[in-house]
Amino acid sequence: MARRRRGRRRSPVQMQVHGLDSLRESLNELAPKLVQASRAAVEASSEAVKEQTRNGVRVDTGNLRDEVAIHYARGGLSAKVGWKDRRDWYATIHEFGTQRIPAQPALGPALEAERARFEDRLKIEVRRVLS
Repeated sequence: MARRRRGRRRSPVQMQVHGLDSLRESLNELAPKLVQASRAAVEASSEAVKEQTRNGVRVDTGNLRDEVAIHYARGGLSAKVGWKDRRDWYATIHEFGTQRIPAQPALGPALEAERARFEDRLKIEVRRVLS
C-alpha cells in the first residue's frame, strides 16, 4: 500500500509549447503528399502483379494473358488485379485446376510475390516525400 505524504502540496507543472500552429500546418501540407506516395506504391505493385500474371498464365488463345486488368478503388489506394469479363470465367479453371485439368496458377503466385515487396515500395515512396 502506498503511503501518502503529509505536508506541503506540489503545485501543478505548467508548460507552454510554441510552434503548434506551424506543426499543424506542416502536417496538413504533408498529408496529400503521403496519399500520393501511397497511390504510387499501389500502382507500382498492381502493375508488377499484372505483368507477373501475364507472364505466368497458361496460353492457349492468348485471351487470358491479354485480359489481365487492374481496377482501382478508393481514389487509387486499393486495386484489384485479375479478370473482370464474364467471358474469362475459365481463368478460375486454369488457376485452381479441376479433376482433369491440373492447376497452373498465375495470379496467386504473383500476388504472394508482390505482397513481400509492397511494404518496401511503400517505405521508399514515403521516405521520398519526407526527405
